[in-house]
Amino acid sequence: MAHRYAIYWAPPREHPLWQAGCAWLGRDPETGETFAPPCLDRLEGARHAAITAEPARYGWHATLKPPFRLAAGETEASLDAAMARFAAARSPFPAPPLAVTVLSGFLAVTPVAPSPTLDALAADCVAALDPFRAPPEPAEVARRRRAGLSARQESLLARWGYPYVMEEFRFHLTLTARLPVEEAERLRRALALRLAAALDAPLMIDAIALYAEPAPDEPFRLLRRYPFGRGA
Repeated sequence: MAHRYAIYWAPPREHPLWQAGCAWLGRDPETGETFAPPCLDRLEGARHAAITAEPARYGWHATLKPPFRLAAGETEASLDAAMARFAAARSPFPAPPLAVTVLSGFLAVTPVAPSPTLDALAADCVAALDPFRAPPEPAEVARRRRAGLSARQESLLARWGYPYVMEEFRFHLTLTARLPVEEAERLRRALALRLAAALDAPLMIDAIALYAEPAPDEPFRLLRRYPFGRGA
């Protein structure tokens, strides 16, 4: 059993957005393959490693249900079966247009306009699969509160173990850690050009994925993809 699990969306393996994102972060979480740092707008290898270290550890993805420890009595197999049932009951839908943006100081790929269908998918993942989540440890709750939470975020933290779910959810695929303002804008422009073809390619939201953190602070691995509407 892994230390923690997470329910993410990942671009289809054959899609250029998967390939481009893994190449930028330097790691494919599905195969474990690693890549040399890309050449981008005078970005040195050491700086690239520093600003991508955390997103690379989590793997290229968009969070639907954030990392959690398994509840007592649950197993990876029971979570796997529940995710397969959940996915089988859903229908694929087109992804909204995506762009490279600055989000709370870090760079991410985000929708250019609200997507109620995507927000509903995340909310349903959070709620339907919550029986598999153990309560967060006190240290984790304290760390979340240090960020400064609104009253509603405090309520979400207490109910779902994470403050940025439901109406506080923002779909995003993280590209970097937080950056100084000027560097963020310079890299945003450079990454927008680098990812332009991948972001322009037609994209369907047609599966969810189970990621796992084998032990504390180890890189997350993509364990399995669960296609929508194809039976458990």
